[in-house]
Amino acid sequence: MDEVFGLFPTPFMRAPGTLGRPVVARLIEHFTARAIRDNNSSAHLVHTEMLRPNDSPVLVEAAGLIAPKLVDFGTYLFGERLPWLLKEMWVNVLEAGGRQAMHNHANSFVSGVVYLTRTHPSSQTVFMKPPGGTDFLFKNDHQGMTPNEYCADKWISPAPEPGDMVLFPSYLMHAVPPNQGERRITLSFNAIPSQLDSWGYVVRFVG
Repeated sequence: MDEVFGLFPTPFMRAPGTLGRPVVARLIEHFTARAIRDNNSSAHLVHTEMLRPNDSPVLVEAAGLIAPKLVDFGTYLFGERLPWLLKEMWVNVLEAGGRQAMHNHANSFVSGVVYLTRTHPSSQTVFMKPPGGTDFLFKNDHQGMTPNEYCADKWISPAPEPGDMVLFPSYLMHAVPPNQGERRITLSFNAIPSQLDSWGYVVRFVG
């Protein structure tokens, strides 16, 4: 029987119900009004300042629920169950008509999003294949072709429920298309492992 293998795939974790509804409600109540920093590319998107888990008891609780998932996801990146540190967290408030331009996250290894409200289908997070790399210089792209995980250049993440979380490598490009629905609130974060060991050459990180 013929087999097709996905060589060196990019891991992406979807973790439904990571945060329970009481924690989600407290995050919305506590941080929505604190989201006053304007976004550079959209007048209908604002953020909180960069936060650390110890800035608020509800962030401490949220971080405690996120941490085990980071350990699990980290094994796909580094082949070992390492301790992980949440470097920073922030809340995003996206109103109708708002969007988030394509970007990735510097100075971290894993990034994540926890969805705190329902998300209109128009504003589900979109992930993009990195530019360059080993792609063919010619492209087969027309109405009759069917994109798949090997030839698509973007992927729309599954429709989330409040409390659902996604984790992905921080280098992965992503964006939020224009929101055609109600207010969309998310908690984003960046994380780093405690250390990486390459045959005795150890690099330690401090969050």
